[in-house]
Amino acid sequence: MRRILVTGANGYIGHHVVRHLCDICPDDKIMAVDFRNDNLDSRAEFLNVNILAEADGEDLFDKLGRPDVCIHLAWQDGFNHKSDAHLANLSAHFHFLRNLIEHGCKSVSVMGTMHEIGYWEGEINADTPCNPLSMYGIAKNALRQALLTYCEDKDVSLKWLRAYYITGDDKHNKSIFAKILQMAEEGQKTFPFTSGVNKYDFIDVDLLAKYIATASIQNEIAGIINVCSGKPVALKDKVEEFIKEKSLDIRPEYGVFPTRKYDSPAVWGNAELINKIMEKVK
Repeated sequence: MRRILVTGANGYIGHHVVRHLCDICPDDKIMAVDFRNDNLDSRAEFLNVNILAEADGEDLFDKLGRPDVCIHLAWQDGFNHKSDAHLANLSAHFHFLRNLIEHGCKSVSVMGTMHEIGYWEGEINADTPCNPLSMYGIAKNALRQALLTYCEDKDVSLKWLRAYYITGDDKHNKSIFAKILQMAEEGQKTFPFTSGVNKYDFIDVDLLAKYIATASIQNEIAGIINVCSGKPVALKDKVEEFIKEKSLDIRPEYGVFPTRKYDSPAVWGNAELINKIMEKVK
């Protein structure tokens, strides 16, 4: 029986990951750490531990149930790319993961982001150079670099799971889709928007969670793994699809907002590794 720990387990992505782990690992012990547990699957054991405040604690590994596998999703202000919390918490994230590894955790998966890359046109793979242009991207990039360097001579399987644009479960996120839903519920008939022509790699949060869970419990493939669709889709098309699927009485006003300087005309992830991982569990 493995002991699998999920941090940030009650969050937007986390509670989906916990549910998938409970489904695909029924003989393992799933431990969910967060400050709240209102979204959590009852099959998981809830642990209310402040992992960043206790990052260097000698007894932290024991408090967390001595995990064999850690899926580290916890991250403050993930929807606010300018937040000071990203850099303020950076060293604590590293110390926490180092603590687990030093005490015997043999498999560590960490949530990454395409925003580590910064501006890029085309496909992103494990060798794509990183030049992040937001505080969020800078902090995630630094954590990845630190962990990859630290783990070079350690007996641990490190997976850096790089996510792209996430859709679904719109009540629990702060994406444009959640905002469209809220504006429609408020009775607004239009909303200001960008041109919508930029193309991104979209994935539903439930499928993303399945990818994260499956990639994290295997050790044949490690390193940077893109958890994505591998297909670029125009934001405009995705918005129109969302409005139609939800039968919303609201329309975008295209071209009102400028494109952010770090938003590429088209960017998507190379899905080769995650496809290989998922193929093995079919």
